[in-house]
Amino acid sequence: MKKSAKWKLAWLLILPVLIVRGFTIVYPLIVTFINSFFEINMFKGGEATFVGIQNFINIFQDDKIIASLNFTIIFTVVSMIFHVILGVFLALLLNVKFRGKKFLRTITLIPWAMPMVVTGIAAKWAFNDSYGLINDLIRRINPDFHFDWLIHPWSAQLSVILVDLWKDIPFFAILVLAGLQFIPEEIYESAKIDGANKIKTFFKITLPMIIPTLLTLCIFFTMWRITMYDLVYAMTSGGPGDSTSLLAYRIAVEAFTNLNIGYASALALLLFFIMIAFSAINLLFIKKAQY
Repeated sequence: MKKSAKWKLAWLLILPVLIVRGFTIVYPLIVTFINSFFEINMFKGGEATFVGIQNFINIFQDDKIIASLNFTIIFTVVSMIFHVILGVFLALLLNVKFRGKKFLRTITLIPWAMPMVVTGIAAKWAFNDSYGLINDLIRRINPDFHFDWLIHPWSAQLSVILVDLWKDIPFFAILVLAGLQFIPEEIYESAKIDGANKIKTFFKITLPMIIPTLLTLCIFFTMWRITMYDLVYAMTSGGPGDSTSLLAYRIAVEAFTNLNIGYASALALLLFFIMIAFSAINLLFIKKAQY
């Protein structure tokens, strides 16, 4: 078979996949881009009025959106910092040789295996002042303690971040653990012979060897943080006020509750460009790490 025929056959075989992916990704993106320049009234059969960039101007004049943007950035940055720190620490613990480590690795993934909506509902109960698990544990030390975590903006934000960390750090750690398995044992033996202690070994050998893995994981986990919707929906419904309203949750509210399709489309594009920016930053770090 000629080379040109092989290329034609290859394109023919992947064409169905390209059509499906184009329909599920490219087409919705194009429609969202077009809708962002219109004010669409769903109460009048989807009547669309061209408004130009007014939807984008309204974004930066909307206090609710500004609050959502602020919390989305705080949530993503803080969550990823602790994902890396605690994830690497947990991975190192799981990499220690001891009896029962396979069983421990298995049960470590239980929080990650739980659906996010179930986790959010359970967390809503756990942080309740009257009958929640968190305050019950604290009252065993201080019987007079009373605090409703989800009615104060700062504590509600902290609670959402903590629940997100509790759920996803185990999965992050298992993926880092997989990266640790590829570090040759001979390198550690040579470092031990040269008199390097465990701290020096970590910073001179382990960390540099897993940095590409960490940066790659950060791309995916950052995207998941930016687009998170279900945890906030189940746990706080964006409250109190709009203090825990992540941008993805605000898009859903504007689109399906307020039926403001044009405005929601503009917000979706904003979220899309934020994701591109974060991905570009991560890819830049990966490129530097490879050198």
